[in-house]
Amino acid sequence: MPHFSDAAELYRYLGRLLEELSDDPELGPRFRRANTIVQYRTTNPDAVITAKLIDGQDGQVDCGETTLEPEVELSMEGDVAHRFWLGLVSPTKELARGNMTAKGPVAKILKLVPLARPGFTRYVERLEAEGREDLLEPLRSARTR
Repeated sequence: MPHFSDAAELYRYLGRLLEELSDDPELGPRFRRANTIVQYRTTNPDAVITAKLIDGQDGQVDCGETTLEPEVELSMEGDVAHRFWLGLVSPTKELARGNMTAKGPVAKILKLVPLARPGFTRYVERLEAEGREDLLEPLRSARTR
């Protein structure tokens, strides 16, 4: 069974995380140095999150429909996205395994990965604060291995 019951729940956690990172006075400008528009497409549940990461411009994160034209698209199951933000997934490995697909300039895709790391702790803290122990289970399982 997927971790997120529907797109609204995925947006509540992953969409809000990306919005918070975009609005963060320190992290937001670092993300915008990627100088691209990235779109995350998930299945199970079907959802789309688009983030404008353009240097010198305000950030923008759209959950669902958007007028933004993505330069980079990353597609994966919702559970893979969730595990990534828990710090448990290597995008390089998931791309090689076919669990994640990417379209767009490889250099920009690779630039995004290290930028995301500060979000891992914030995501875990948010789930803990909201009492979502069920969403933290993959992290606990990984720690006991």
